[in-house]
Amino acid sequence: MFKEILLPVDLGDPGSSKKALSVAIEFSQSAGAKLHVLTVVPGFGMSIVSQYFPKDFEKNVVEETEKQLAAFVAQRLPPEIEAQPMVALGTIYEEILGAAKRIGADLIVMAAHRPGLQDYLLGPNASRVVRHFKGSVMVVRD
Repeated sequence: MFKEILLPVDLGDPGSSKKALSVAIEFSQSAGAKLHVLTVVPGFGMSIVSQYFPKDFEKNVVEETEKQLAAFVAQRLPPEIEAQPMVALGTIYEEILGAAKRIGADLIVMAAHRPGLQDYLLGPNASRVVRHFKGSVMVVRD
């Protein structure tokens, strides 16, 4: 059924992806699919902002995030699941869609918080991924 599953996680709030992680593990085990676990480090956005940070700041943040994501995967995924940790730098929904395209994902499993007035149906990133991804997206409410 599914061969490549992408699970975006927020390492700043690991509890937010607890249910989505369970769903992704279940799908991965039942289909024998590879699970790609992605976290996105937000970029500076405007180059004027980057001048206020040390030269290697982004590189160092990405390297530290890679370590944190590897620990997240090692602690929370069963050893029999083939998992690939991935760290991206940029806009969250754009990086999720880009990663999905690069790996040939046929399913994205992602968490979404309970809606508030500012984003009534889905969170802004989940909503954009659902709208633009050509494959299947499972949105798991926390």
